[in-house]
Amino acid sequence: MKANELNQKSVAELKSELTELLKAQFSLRMQHATGQLAKTSEIKRVRKDIARVRTILGQKAA
Repeated sequence: MKANELNQKSVAELKSELTELLKAQFSLRMQHATGQLAKTSEIKRVRKDIARVRTILGQKAA
């Protein structure tokens, strides 16, 4: 997901996106802990997406 796409979303949409990403991150962490995760790079991608969403939310709040 790109920052341009996030800028076009409303605050409510961003908050729901953040919730989904946090759930995905939790799921990936559990899969990694149990050895079921094949693509470990997904953890890094989701973490960066969470940071992007939080950054845009902060910019919109200011």
